[in-house]
Amino acid sequence: MSKVTDLYGSMVFNEHVMRERLPKTTYKQLMKTIKEGAPLNEDVANVVAHAMKEWAIEKGATHYTHWFQPLTGITSEKHDSFIDPTDDGCAIMTFSGKELIQGEPDASSFPSGGLRATFEARGYTAWDPTSYAFIKDEVLCIPTAFCSYTGEALDKKTPLLRSMKAIETQGRRVLDLFGDDSSDRVTTTLGAEQEYFLISEKDYEKRLDIMLTGRTLFGYPPVKGQELEEHYFGAIRPTVNEFMKELDDELWALGISAKTKHNEVAPAQHELAPIFAETNRAVDENLLTMEKMKLLASHYGLVCLQHEKPFESINGSGKHNNWSISAGGRNLLDPGENPMENLRFLVFLTGVIEAVDEYQELLRMSAASAGNDHRLGANEAPPAIVSMFLGDELGAIVEALIDDHDYTSAERVSMDLGVDVLPNFIKDNTDRNRTSPFAFTGNKFEFRMPGSAQNLSDVNMVLNTAMAKSLKEFADQMEGKTGEEFEAAAIDYIKRTLRDHERIIFNGDGYSEEWEKEAERRGLANHRTTADALPCLVDQKSIDLFAEFGVLTEDEVRSRYEVKLEKYNKIMNIEIRAMKRLVRRDYLPAINRYAAKLANGITSIKNVLPEGDTSFMKDKLEKLVAGAAEINRQLEKLHELHYASLEVADQQKRADMNAREIIPVMDALRAAVDAMEIIVEREAWPVPTYNEILFYA
Repeated sequence: MSKVTDLYGSMVFNEHVMRERLPKTTYKQLMKTIKEGAPLNEDVANVVAHAMKEWAIEKGATHYTHWFQPLTGITSEKHDSFIDPTDDGCAIMTFSGKELIQGEPDASSFPSGGLRATFEARGYTAWDPTSYAFIKDEVLCIPTAFCSYTGEALDKKTPLLRSMKAIETQGRRVLDLFGDDSSDRVTTTLGAEQEYFLISEKDYEKRLDIMLTGRTLFGYPPVKGQELEEHYFGAIRPTVNEFMKELDDELWALGISAKTKHNEVAPAQHELAPIFAETNRAVDENLLTMEKMKLLASHYGLVCLQHEKPFESINGSGKHNNWSISAGGRNLLDPGENPMENLRFLVFLTGVIEAVDEYQELLRMSAASAGNDHRLGANEAPPAIVSMFLGDELGAIVEALIDDHDYTSAERVSMDLGVDVLPNFIKDNTDRNRTSPFAFTGNKFEFRMPGSAQNLSDVNMVLNTAMAKSLKEFADQMEGKTGEEFEAAAIDYIKRTLRDHERIIFNGDGYSEEWEKEAERRGLANHRTTADALPCLVDQKSIDLFAEFGVLTEDEVRSRYEVKLEKYNKIMNIEIRAMKRLVRRDYLPAINRYAAKLANGITSIKNVLPEGDTSFMKDKLEKLVAGAAEINRQLEKLHELHYASLEVADQQKRADMNAREIIPVMDALRAAVDAMEIIVEREAWPVPTYNEILFYA
């Protein structure tokens, strides 16, 4: 057995460990809970807790924590030791079934969007046995859901699990109609491609804007950006390569199937992609991956930036959400050899098309954030308009079904590169479209809107629930039909549904102005900012969708709307305050000092060489003085708008003001400061520039 296979999953209380350490009866009961959703009684929990504790102690753990995802989107943990003092002054290590299945963190200190008052402190965490416990930094981490004393979900995990239950129920109904008596669970799978930047710790410590906001609020474009297209898939820097090796080892030990790593398009940008897993566990694993990236970077004098747009003028970072549906290991979005004859595939494909079109605004909302607003639609990421790319083959099939004409399958083409020693290979039936927000990529859909900093629970909760709605409508209409009657009715349903929702399908260039106009003609939404995107969450249509499938109550929906709005406005407030501080205390003083130095230089030269030509120096001085004046004007304008916004009590109105009035002034202030960066001498500029940050050794 190789080192990697020994290492893989060694810090996870996974099914293999359970089978080895639990009594057979307990193991079977626990598997029934994990795989079938059966209730877990306290006796079983006690046995599992004891085995889990013994295993964890053998691995060096001294504490345990209920690891959960509050509405902040990141993970939270409170460490309790296994120690239980005895009367004789010693201690034993204990961990009960009750401690495994339930915890009680302070719910008042987490955002609730009005679900809980500040003085109402009690909340509960509940063990999620479908996501394996693991050891991190000598702490046994138990993935849990988080709810209030009155039962409302205060986390990201609970609604995701509810949405997975909804799609399981409706997907099972559809499979039953096809005569599938396997009783396999229908579940969704996810592969999250994580993009990120690595920069020098020394540069990071000199950039207060990055430290406070995760991105550069100022910075002139580097002399060389990504235009040479040499960084993508290029040779990895030795320091970065060492970081990636340690990251692989850490992730593999945690049972995270880190598969692919490479340089991304922008300088200092990279990507890690895992093998897909069941959605709930995949989200947990992605959050762990993000945490490990940040922690391990410091071992190499680096800092990991996961903001969606750390640097202007070069690509930002996304997190592509590769989503599919499976049952018992069978991918229900696999078209097979003959997609046109694969009725089951066509039903599920039609369901996805209907779901994405019907709830396009919710999908856009699910990827909305202050950081992602800087990335979407910037000719590097999908536009803010949701559309679907199906490719040549599926596009032709859908067109044939909509127009009710025959479909002729395209022949598979062998690629001959004209060099005898190179192998021939079969060309795929379709190209890829990197400008599409929601693209079919062979046997899954890649939702490319989410940003790199995002918790993917919201995205997949929306996708799952919308898909459950589509599957339910199909099952409701088909129930009672069998044989040829069912097939005819199913084909008719597919054709009608595709005709109703074909507007969402677009195989062209999503970056073009023509598409924006065409999308408007089709009636597709174009919410450019988070402030524009969030209100659809509390539309009655959205509330009804989540309520129908028990994913979110109306109160839970409204709480999430409030939390998202508040977070957007808080981030904007932090960025505005950081901008003002940096301009007042760093940039303007540096510009003024350099202007004074230049003025003194002109005077000194004139004293020695009265006839000397100092016109170029005077021109530069005039630009500096005019530039400083423009910076001050924009600074005062920003200051006034900032304080006016803080007086706006309504969070949506404040968000609208931030997006429509304040951000343009922030952009103007940035442009004014950046214009000075290329005039002021390097030694006088107060912070590392893009040229230095992005091209470290």
